[in-house]
Amino acid sequence: MKTSTLPAVRVEPALRSDAEAVLDEGESLSDFVASCVRDGVAWRRTQDAFLARAREAVERSEREDSGISPQEVLRQMDVRLEAARQRLAAGKASAGQ
Repeated sequence: MKTSTLPAVRVEPALRSDAEAVLDEGESLSDFVASCVRDGVAWRRTQDAFLARAREAVERSEREDSGISPQEVLRQMDVRLEAARQRLAAGKASAGQ
């Protein structure tokens, strides 16, 4: 497989020093940069896939009229929060006996 190069990137000397300071044993700055680019590409693909699934879920929910309103989500969260507060308060009360 033939390789190609990434464009040179100008950075402040402090950033280059920081990057060099975290290199693993035997790792070159080029290896580190290539690894970061691979990780960045993977992250962006993951984000894109997540957003596509989210858009589809929203569209499906609207199409099927099967969604939960934001107000209902917040109400359910408030119920769960209050239940957790009560459990915490009950635990403190029984520990103090």
